[in-house]
Amino acid sequence: MILVAFLVKSQRRESLKWVAVGVGAAVAMVAAIFVGIRYGTSTVTGIAAELIAGLASLAAVVIVTWMVLWMRTASRSISGDLKAGLSHALDVGPVAVVSLAFLAVGREGVETALLMVGYAENTAGSQWPLIGLLLGIVVAAVLTVLMYLGAVRINFATFFKYTGVLLIVVAAGILAYGIRALQTADWLPGLARNAFDISSWFSMSSWYGTVAQGIFNFRADPTVLQVLAWLLYVVVVLFLFLRPVPAARAHQTTRSTTDTAAKP
Repeated sequence: MILVAFLVKSQRRESLKWVAVGVGAAVAMVAAIFVGIRYGTSTVTGIAAELIAGLASLAAVVIVTWMVLWMRTASRSISGDLKAGLSHALDVGPVAVVSLAFLAVGREGVETALLMVGYAENTAGSQWPLIGLLLGIVVAAVLTVLMYLGAVRINFATFFKYTGVLLIVVAAGILAYGIRALQTADWLPGLARNAFDISSWFSMSSWYGTVAQGIFNFRADPTVLQVLAWLLYVVVVLFLFLRPVPAARAHQTTRSTTDTAAKP
């Protein structure tokens, strides 16, 4: 949306096709990754499936953590940075424009594809994760169009702050899921040591159990290692994410956005 709006306002509509090519290539890449992971793991059973799911979940946690911590400072200047990058790419040529659009969309898409691995595996063949993914994409697309038309305005810094906190909790659940999968594959110890077991009254097949499992990868009988990893991750990453941005950095990102907006 930011790239398209910039091209339209700067009377460079002829470059819209190159943005479309970059976005289309990114979507195709992400779709291929998602299909490969989703249906690749569905054809693998037993220990191998647990191992693949566990390693993919840990990779997703690393990517999400990096993205959340990066957005902590970048959210204030993301619009200006994209506009500045596109302005430079227009001077370089179509390949640069395609590359910028590809990277802007592709990095988020790969993160989403990896996030879906744990959910898909956790629901034993259910189509609900895929339906939820598609509905989320539709909502995001509608919101983007409304933002482009000026019907909706979003403060990116505030938006990324609250969604960042939610993503940290979600990523902690994926981390716990990945640890459980690696314990099942016998790559980590402690599978038989439960931190607690509330399955006698907390039904994972109920609507609330499904929601807790689907969003936060919650289990009624987690292992000690799962709980410790979840707590340590949430405490450390939340601290890093919520700590104040250094004044020099905040001034730099704000000035960068202002300078970019002031350019013709």
